[in-house]
Amino acid sequence: MADLEAVLADVSYLMAMEKSKCTPAARASKKIILPDPSVKSVMHKSMLRNGEVAFDKIFNQILGYLLFKDFCENVAEEPIPQLRFYEEIKAYEKLETAEERRTAARIIYDNFIMKELLAHSHDYSKQAVMHVQKHLTKNEVPPNLFEPYIEEIFNHLRGEPFRKFLESDKYTRFCQWKNVEKGINLTMNDFSVHRIIGRGGFGEVYGCRKADTGKMYAMKCLDKKRIKMKQGETLALNERVMLILVSTGVDCPFIVCMTYAFQTPDKLCFILDLMNGGDLHYHLSQHGVFNEPEMKFYAAEVILGLEHMHRRHIVYRDLKPANILLDEHGHIRISDLGLACDFTKKKPHASVGTHGYMAPEVLSKGTQYDDSADWFSFGCMLYKLLKGHSPFRQHKTKDKHEIDRMTLTMNVELPETFSKDLRSLLEGLLQRDIDKRLGCRGNGADEVKEHSFFAGMDWQQVYLQKYTPPLIPPRGEVNAADAFDIGSFDEEDTKGIRLTEADQGIYTHFNVTISERWQTEVAETVFETINQEADKSEQKKKAKQKPKFDEDEKESDCILHGYIKKLGGPFASAWQTRYAKLYPNRVELHPESGSTKPELVFMDQIEDVSADLVHVKGEQCIVVRTREGKIVLTNPDEIGLNEWAISLRSAHKCSLELLGNMAKKAGKIYGTEREGAANNKNPVISSRNTNGN
Repeated sequence: MADLEAVLADVSYLMAMEKSKCTPAARASKKIILPDPSVKSVMHKSMLRNGEVAFDKIFNQILGYLLFKDFCENVAEEPIPQLRFYEEIKAYEKLETAEERRTAARIIYDNFIMKELLAHSHDYSKQAVMHVQKHLTKNEVPPNLFEPYIEEIFNHLRGEPFRKFLESDKYTRFCQWKNVEKGINLTMNDFSVHRIIGRGGFGEVYGCRKADTGKMYAMKCLDKKRIKMKQGETLALNERVMLILVSTGVDCPFIVCMTYAFQTPDKLCFILDLMNGGDLHYHLSQHGVFNEPEMKFYAAEVILGLEHMHRRHIVYRDLKPANILLDEHGHIRISDLGLACDFTKKKPHASVGTHGYMAPEVLSKGTQYDDSADWFSFGCMLYKLLKGHSPFRQHKTKDKHEIDRMTLTMNVELPETFSKDLRSLLEGLLQRDIDKRLGCRGNGADEVKEHSFFAGMDWQQVYLQKYTPPLIPPRGEVNAADAFDIGSFDEEDTKGIRLTEADQGIYTHFNVTISERWQTEVAETVFETINQEADKSEQKKKAKQKPKFDEDEKESDCILHGYIKKLGGPFASAWQTRYAKLYPNRVELHPESGSTKPELVFMDQIEDVSADLVHVKGEQCIVVRTREGKIVLTNPDEIGLNEWAISLRSAHKCSLELLGNMAKKAGKIYGTEREGAANNKNPVISSRNTNGN
């Protein structure tokens, strides 16, 4: 029976993998719903406050780029050829051979430079033109040939094209997507969880599929009770920090990165890149040891993964074949950053890692170290790929103390069968003296990349994953141990552990979404489909009802507008949807039907706007106290609610200051009697008479 369950688990997992490669509509079992376009008002204000409404900020986000491109190609009244020029340059930079670049360079020069020069419409500097002409005259085509043009293209796009984009529906759509992104609050219901594919000290790793995009991920679940039992809270939180550091910014194709972290009452969950090709330890057992050319392939990709970490001042501390995972094409990623450590503020001194791979300085108690430790472990790992065991684990000994003693004292004798360059590489990496160790002499990963063993290696091609992997994992197989062999934790171990409020408080800020990775996921799956559906829905809505905020009002002094909920009805017991408009002197609350007049609340009627959000009827709310009573407002969108709270407080404060100043002036002109009247909240000039459409 157990065998049948294992087979069914494998079949379910493999079917999910195949389904993830289908069209976007077939991938997703849930749908992303874009908010009403009116959300632009609050999102623009929020992003403006955070310095996010700038060309570079939006253009460098994948969804921002796609929508700006859509605007340039399909909406802009005037042609914007600069964007096409930019795309051609970027495509040129990715070409592999000089011959390909030479052909592409000529096409770009003819279409975007010479053609415009002849038409006297080339709005770029002479220096940029001369730079390109100088190289082409010499028949030189470096990847950065057109680099001087990039900044000049950006300078043009930052101007009128970007200003027009901000006024367009494409920017509104960008605001809708950013609202979705900032409102992400994941639960287990957002994933279809499949078979177990691994197990660690605090929990298990499962294959899973994200419901709203269909993308396959690995879900690493850490048990909070097990963490508490082993006092591993710091390690769990540190892993989250390390994953954020390696997953943010420039993408690294050689590290298992994180897209989301979220929690349930009893689990901490990391959503990671899924590597379904097994690990190098597994393939060593199936394939046998690797030869030098095969090992060189894995070594090159691991070097770039380590370089990515070391540039972020992270020492990995657990490099071994079991932590090197293969994707379905055979390329590798370094996984499991549970022991990784940031050494910028303080160098670590703990003896952590796997025996047989730990550097001498890691084994020496109280000795501080940095990324030097990883290059020693790298040498040990390469030796294992070639010989099937660590250089310090002779005769298959499992005695950890003996392995550590040999690491600290033994000079590794390398087989004569190893090539001269390989022996030189391993001797350099396995130096006990850090100052003599390869990778630790001042130039980091570059020292290793420049070693004669890697002579002829094109590192740009390595980064682009252009070299052919020596081993392609079998298709239609899980490439991992049987689900029942992996097993699961015995719940009896944690039966007596209770999670307190203080325990849960440790993880208050655990949840995170890596923006660029979420946007990439959406762009690769459902972006086009969701946009098309939203366009149709919004067109129907426009045809049926008058816009809540029309073109004439865009030029008014309206501060903020959009849907909000007000507590109303009999006994103020029900939430009523209103379209709210905030002006300097009033708030308008329009019924959703639009058939009746709006409720008007003037600023001089408002006595107070709650300084913090207040909990009312299970919702976070803004409480506006007026002379007649109170108005309770809420919004399911946290960003929108906060923006309304900030803007209401600001408008009320400005109104009070304006009325106070006017009252003082009136007092000076008409005497103290009028001023006294103003102080008694009977102002000479009502805010209802101040500007406000």
